[in-house]
Amino acid sequence: MNVLSASKIVHYVSKLELNRSIDDGVLGTMLASGSRTPLISWNTWMISSAMVVEGLSWWQSWICVWFGYFIAAVFLCLSARIGAVYHISFPVGIRASFGVWGSMWPVFNRVAMACIWYGVQSWIGGQCVTLMIRSIWSSYNDLPNSMPKSSGTTTRDFLSFFLFSLCSLPAIWFPVHKIRHLFTVKSYYAPTAGIVFLAWSVHRAGGLGPVVDQRHTLQGSKLAWAVIRGVMSSIANFATLIVNSLDFSRVARKPKDALYSQLFTIPISFAITSFIGIIVSSSSGVLYEKPVWNPLELLGRFLDGASKGERFGVFIISTAFALAQLGTNISANSISAGTDMAALFPRFLSIRRGGYICAAVGFAMCPWHLLSTSNNFTTYLSAYSVFLSSIAGPMICDYYLVRKGYIKVNELYSSRKHSPYYYTFGFSWHAYASYVSGILINIVGFIGAIDVAGLANPSDEQDVE
Repeated sequence: MNVLSASKIVHYVSKLELNRSIDDGVLGTMLASGSRTPLISWNTWMISSAMVVEGLSWWQSWICVWFGYFIAAVFLCLSARIGAVYHISFPVGIRASFGVWGSMWPVFNRVAMACIWYGVQSWIGGQCVTLMIRSIWSSYNDLPNSMPKSSGTTTRDFLSFFLFSLCSLPAIWFPVHKIRHLFTVKSYYAPTAGIVFLAWSVHRAGGLGPVVDQRHTLQGSKLAWAVIRGVMSSIANFATLIVNSLDFSRVARKPKDALYSQLFTIPISFAITSFIGIIVSSSSGVLYEKPVWNPLELLGRFLDGASKGERFGVFIISTAFALAQLGTNISANSISAGTDMAALFPRFLSIRRGGYICAAVGFAMCPWHLLSTSNNFTTYLSAYSVFLSSIAGPMICDYYLVRKGYIKVNELYSSRKHSPYYYTFGFSWHAYASYVSGILINIVGFIGAIDVAGLANPSDEQDVE
């Protein structure tokens, strides 16, 4: 057996190193990333729909959405200003608070969350593919299942997930500015399809009257906890973007460009999108015994006994949202993961390579388990935001309260021991103490949320009047 010598190993490893004369991803990302948002995506609808399923009325759910996204917009603007003022990305900006080497853990956390979100969005996109195929060949719904029950999925759903993931791979290859027309089509097609879906659902429910007349089914402390979860789920939906908003705001011409464009448009636009999800879910409560939290499941029910025209309508709507999921995955997940991976391993990873690693991890994580029920989905959102908020908190406080907005940019790229951001062996113990403290406050609720024996969710306690 031949044993590779050390020199051969070094030779093969050097083959993986990048040619940095031309960056294959950064230019395109800088030109196009700041102009696209994951506004029209199914997970935004699902968050608001889950509130209705939990027992809130449509107007209570909408208040939670307004309040939650306004809070998220405030924190996003606070973190985005760092990138807008100094034109630095998240992996670089986080070094000021966590240290040159200590910044690697926050960056890794952001990479992990991007990979998880990529898998979730791809699974939702796969459900769109299922509806598209069912609209053409209804027999696809009865595809024989060869997957074991323990897998948590079926052959049909996994095949659709695989097809969507496969079709997403070419989009990762190209820099964003080269596929900008994809986002342009999405920005017109998806909202139009959403409005059509809303009108169709309300029409089938007999108009808005029966929909808005539905009352909440919760009282006392159960109602209070449902409202809190609704607000926190909306904030958690933005947790990843709050942390790495520097990646997008760094291309702003002036700091104010990253303020007003987000402080008002985020709560307004997401409230409009969520309103569609709330009304659609409330309409399903009129049509069926219980509200349907997943709008794709509702579209699937529309296919049962559907006419040719209705099947065509489902195909058009599901195609629009498959395109929306693809755009969201590229702009919000694969690019973010690729940027952060390139910062962790700059010799070997580019944004493109990092994007493909993100796609592989997202495929392997079995995302269908997170979307099996509305409770699982909102629990997952709230649980991981515990870790991300503990990163954003020290970063924002360090910039505004400790440094008063002043950063020595050149020192962020230095690992000298005398650098102001070297701290102790490259780690800021002050930041990590804050990070751990932020996690400890919420750890009991986090453990309870993931069903560790002996710790209950507060909302499961007896109703107290």
